[in-house]
Amino acid sequence: MIGVFDSGIGGLTLLKALMQTLPNESFLYYADSKNVPYSYKTDEEIKGFVEEAVVFLREEGCKAIVIACNTATNVAIEYLRAKYDFPIVAIQPAVKLAFDNNADNKRILACATPVTLRSVRFNKLLDTLDISHLVDKLPLPGLVEFAEKEIFEGAEVLNYLKEEFSNFDLEKYHYIVLGCTHFTYFEKFISENFPTLIPLDGNEGTARHLKNILIKENLIESEENPDLKFIESGKYVDQPERFLRYIRKVYLG
Repeated sequence: MIGVFDSGIGGLTLLKALMQTLPNESFLYYADSKNVPYSYKTDEEIKGFVEEAVVFLREEGCKAIVIACNTATNVAIEYLRAKYDFPIVAIQPAVKLAFDNNADNKRILACATPVTLRSVRFNKLLDTLDISHLVDKLPLPGLVEFAEKEIFEGAEVLNYLKEEFSNFDLEKYHYIVLGCTHFTYFEKFISENFPTLIPLDGNEGTARHLKNILIKENLIESEENPDLKFIESGKYVDQPERFLRYIRKVYLG
């Protein structure tokens, strides 16, 4: 069984890619609904929330854990990997993918939570790739709140995005990096309303990375009837209708 952690329901967008890449694996999805959004939490608070969830998932029998929250990744992943010896895979904003495909050398708009954009880890990634000069950062914490309320389109979302994009000449950009799994719910809406922007996320790359690790560690399963269960802040969800609505949204768009 593989554990998937997110601050809320954003990680369900990554869960789709994980289930498609590893169709014979069971998954246990942990949403920290009690503490979402993480955008306004301190680093120490976030680290505590994430470690508590990781320990819970491991105790429930997860052989590997995926951190599906970019904010949690940037705050806690080094700490977790130093402390625990089981596989912990973490998503990160797809700025390298955007750069590698940026043939026209336009600017890249990196959107994430404020915590992710100011984190040492994210800025070290930009420096390592030597693309800081091409990347502009835009925090969009409001999209997390919209997603948690199941508001994926409409005038309220459009007005929010127009206001946030108003300081940028979008003609100068090709790719918009969706550096929060909650943002992936708005990929189609962004494409339809801001046609000069091509949204990218790190979901498929993370799923491939997990598969490679499981193969390397000889942990791949071939279950005939893989299971999917949900946890909210340490408690199993007996009637996961809300999660299933989000999953349908992910698959149907």
